[in-house]
Amino acid sequence: MEVVSLANHKSALKRHRQSLVRRMRNRSQRTAMKNIVKKLHSAIESKDKEAVSATLTKATSVIAKTASKGVIPGNTANRTISRLTKRANAVLLAN
Repeated sequence: MEVVSLANHKSALKRHRQSLVRRMRNRSQRTAMKNIVKKLHSAIESKDKEAVSATLTKATSVIAKTASKGVIPGNTANRTISRLTKRANAVLLAN
């Protein structure tokens, strides 16, 4: 893989390669998080209590892991989890 960048020094070229690898890793983590959140939103809209419960657990885990890896800030993760839990509980506690 040839790296094309403005860097000229050996260490700068290495840092650029590392940033590309980290960028792809972060993008995949963020995409996985967004996909599970979309899945939870669709489960909430369908009002399927079993699906909501299972997906909420998975989504909470994925969001927390994404934050722990530094892809998103911790407060953003906590806020997202809180809002999703609030919406999911409205479905789970409904008669």
